[in-house]
Amino acid sequence: MEPLRSIAAFLVVLGVLVFVHEMGHYLAARWRGIHVEAFSIGFGRAITQWTDRLGTVWKLSWLPLGGYVKLHGQEQPADASPEDRAAWIAGRTFHEKSVVSRAIVVAAGPVANFLLAIVLFTGLFAAIGRPESIPVFSDVVEGGPAASAQLQKGDRVLSIDGTTVQRFEDIRRLVADAPDRTVDIAIERNGQPQTVPVHIGVKEQGRSRIGFLGVAGAQGAYQKMGPVQAVGAGVTQTWDVMVQTLQSFGQMLSGSRGAEELGGPLRIAQMSGQVAQLGIPSLISFIALLSINLGLINLFPIPILDGGHLVFYAIEAVRGRPLPPRAQRAGFRAGAALLGTLFIFATWNDLTHLGLFRWVAGLVG
Repeated sequence: MEPLRSIAAFLVVLGVLVFVHEMGHYLAARWRGIHVEAFSIGFGRAITQWTDRLGTVWKLSWLPLGGYVKLHGQEQPADASPEDRAAWIAGRTFHEKSVVSRAIVVAAGPVANFLLAIVLFTGLFAAIGRPESIPVFSDVVEGGPAASAQLQKGDRVLSIDGTTVQRFEDIRRLVADAPDRTVDIAIERNGQPQTVPVHIGVKEQGRSRIGFLGVAGAQGAYQKMGPVQAVGAGVTQTWDVMVQTLQSFGQMLSGSRGAEELGGPLRIAQMSGQVAQLGIPSLISFIALLSINLGLINLFPIPILDGGHLVFYAIEAVRGRPLPPRAQRAGFRAGAALLGTLFIFATWNDLTHLGLFRWVAGLVG
């Protein structure tokens, strides 16, 4: 049953993310007066489809690894056949709109993903509460850096090297960024503040080195919020995840963090099944996290992705005219090659993580 549960959860998660992303493009196109020819969840042959009163064909297709919105007149006149040009509706084509309108339509997909994350976090915080992981040690590992510095169970961390600590996640983040360094940890013990110098330990994680303290956090409580407070917390949570995700990508690019953490569809499917077992709130939180990641990835300046199109539009705005078609086609080919390489690499990581290669090696051995 576990593979079936993973597949079902994966289809739900991916379906929600793709629908919201493409709906962002669709609504922005409608707002800017562009006719939308098709809205598809999935690729390939349609399982079912219907046409609405505005002439948009809505599809649910067999290959559920994405989706698309087909805009009327999306191609340039030089790239369209005479039959296609004859069928264009004056004033409703994508290519004849201003560069600002085209940029709005393209950016609306990632923006919709960020808004989805805010809405989901807001709903969770209002209905269940925001998890508050208090910065208190529930346990100190014997022989670890914290124990060597005489830190004790029940100590509450106030700051690390002058940086204020509010949640246990702050401790984890600050310590991870300080491997093999001595830091001053301000704590409160029995109501009395004091500062303790601690030499942070080092733990290998792939090719990167991260710091560790050797402590466990206390069980946090859920703080239920009112609607206005929940919205603010949802925005803050979304921003924090965006910053942490970009920092992780930056560390991978710089080589300070191993790229083996980069996962693809197989890893997402496995995690979807695992998270679904924990309940609906956990699955909703997982969808919010993936929505932020999807929005950020689509904003990367890689041709084919939304971010690549936005770069082309920025160049067009500066030059006063689009890039030559030949240059755009070369960029799209390079972007497709890069994305294909990343997909293969991520799939390799997924298969390694799932133990396929160890299993094959065991058979051969």
